[in-house]
Amino acid sequence: MHGTVCNSTESQLTYIIETSVYIPAFICGLLLNVWALWVFCSKLNKWSETRVYMTNLAAADCLFVLMLPVRLAYKTKSVNTLCHVLESAYFVNRYMSVFLITITAIDRYIAIAYPLKAKNLRSPRKSAIVCGFLWILLISIICTVKFVDERSEKEICFIKITKKPSVFLLASVIWGFLIPLAILSFCSIRITTKLIKKKNTHPQEVKLIQKAINIIFANMGVFFVCFLPLHVALFIRFIADFRKASCAEMENIELFVSLAAILANTNCCLDAICYYFVNKEFQEASLKLSTKYLSHLNQESEKQDSGNI
Repeated sequence: MHGTVCNSTESQLTYIIETSVYIPAFICGLLLNVWALWVFCSKLNKWSETRVYMTNLAAADCLFVLMLPVRLAYKTKSVNTLCHVLESAYFVNRYMSVFLITITAIDRYIAIAYPLKAKNLRSPRKSAIVCGFLWILLISIICTVKFVDERSEKEICFIKITKKPSVFLLASVIWGFLIPLAILSFCSIRITTKLIKKKNTHPQEVKLIQKAINIIFANMGVFFVCFLPLHVALFIRFIADFRKASCAEMENIELFVSLAAILANTNCCLDAICYYFVNKEFQEASLKLSTKYLSHLNQESEKQDSGNI
């Protein structure tokens, strides 16, 4: 049994907003994340735990960015095998980003709160193993969910139109947002507390510590702004399915879900901007490359000017 199906069609407003957001996000996100991958993989001298996590985050965001035009084009298509593959890739890369942001916060917390134990607990190799485990775990779970998903070919790809409660929605809210949020909040508060104590005992480090605290709160802010509305919307959708809300209510809820998803999907661009401020080596490498590129452009311009004389 598939549950009651509402005749859902995407509103013109949603389509216009998606198109106006996803096209710039695709261009901007692809450029920023490819740049980040290039810097992380070839322009930094030493592999660190943060570099491993940031490289995987950039890869996940890059793959997610590639899904944006596909999602836009495929939303009018019916559910089939290709749709399941595309949806799986979309969700794997979204929640890989969430988990990597969370793991990075845990790694920083261990490094600051337990500096002696951190030498044994942390290493680039262990970080790579954690990332590999996360990729395998997420791909396995989401592909399994999609494999047992009882959606008919009358339904539309990337849009849930049945009123049957989905365990995947509830699991997404709990495991994909609430638990990561709790961990991220705990680690951020504890790190901030530790840094403030250092700030009081070492006045010369005030500027650096204040910058680190600002970065922590900026990351928390991005996480809240991007993912809170979406998971609130998904939870409301689950409750509405559970109490068998009317199709009119479902249409309004689906609009909320769609708009919240648009906001969440901009995270792939914001992550890339955060790399610059979080990683000092990334800043230095980016500035060197930018200076080199501008110098090359100036030389080419001078050659053209001299050739025109």
